[in-house]
Amino acid sequence: MRTLHTDKIIEAVKEMCISANLYLADDMDGKIRQAAKEEDSTLGKQILNQLIENMEIAGEDQTPICQDTGMAVFFVNVGQDLHIEGMNLTDAINEGVRRGYTDGYLRKSVVRDPLLRENTGDNTPAIIHYDIVPGDQLEITIAPKGFGSENMSKVYMLKPADGEEGIRQSVLAAVKDAGPNACPPMVVGVGLGGDFELAAKLAKKALTRPAGSHSEKAHIAKLEDEILELVNKTGIGPGGLGGKTTALAVNIETYATHIAGMPLAVNMCCHVNRHKTVVL
Repeated sequence: MRTLHTDKIIEAVKEMCISANLYLADDMDGKIRQAAKEEDSTLGKQILNQLIENMEIAGEDQTPICQDTGMAVFFVNVGQDLHIEGMNLTDAINEGVRRGYTDGYLRKSVVRDPLLRENTGDNTPAIIHYDIVPGDQLEITIAPKGFGSENMSKVYMLKPADGEEGIRQSVLAAVKDAGPNACPPMVVGVGLGGDFELAAKLAKKALTRPAGSHSEKAHIAKLEDEILELVNKTGIGPGGLGGKTTALAVNIETYATHIAGMPLAVNMCCHVNRHKTVVL
């Protein structure tokens, strides 16, 4: 049994909050640079080059890549042989968020009540998804999520008979409905299977996968490529101003489901698809 004190967790989360908002992950950086070289639209290429310039300025000046520094979303894998001492784990993660968003001068975007709209002032509480896994380590992935793209997300309760074509057309419809509002080029996270709420979690988790990676399931990997091609044929393009780079990736995560259903969730993320993982 290994012991980990929450002081280390708090410090790690604090640094993750700041780093994820200042530096785009390597996979996304590479995809945007590649798209800038391959984009046929003159305006689209110009926009992509502006995004690259923005990323470089953010890193050099230590300012956020995007003014919407997001709601802090975490996926946490807790090793079953790990003993955590100190604070409650959820409280520790929230304390890390509080310090990261305060000390890093990041915008605080969380309101305490959906109707009363009072800002909490420190970007807490975070949204935390836990899984118990083998081992004695703690793996924390942060995905700060801005709501320009979050608001464009959809859940479809498809029928099994809708099949692959139903999946393709539903994702495509979500992208078209989003248009420029999701700040393309985007990453499209898709959750397929499970039930109503698990499909949405899978779609969010799919956004943390490296852009350009594929599902380990051959038929799902094929579907990812097919949907990405369809999305990029819409002509929405960078900034919604035309071009062939509407999406940089389509990532699909799946889970077992009921014989009577085929839940499908589509979680959009703008070009500032932030994600960072640490293992403690």
